[in-house]
Amino acid sequence: MAKITNKVKENRKSRNLRQEDLAALVGVSRQTIIAIENEKYSPSLELGFKIAKVLNEKVEDVFFIDFEETT
Repeated sequence: MAKITNKVKENRKSRNLRQEDLAALVGVSRQTIIAIENEKYSPSLELGFKIAKVLNEKVEDVFFIDFEETT
């Protein structure tokens, strides 16, 4: 099964944004940002693009798919 990983936290911190700031900018709760950063929640395609845009990154530089099988 594929797993989605991300660099949201690293990108957010490098832009001096708090979780609350990023959440407000993309229209979600702080808890959603926490879950995404901890890889407990995979955002929708729309939300992934919004996050990447706010972080001034390409979506493929923020979110990654690991296709290796986990057993």
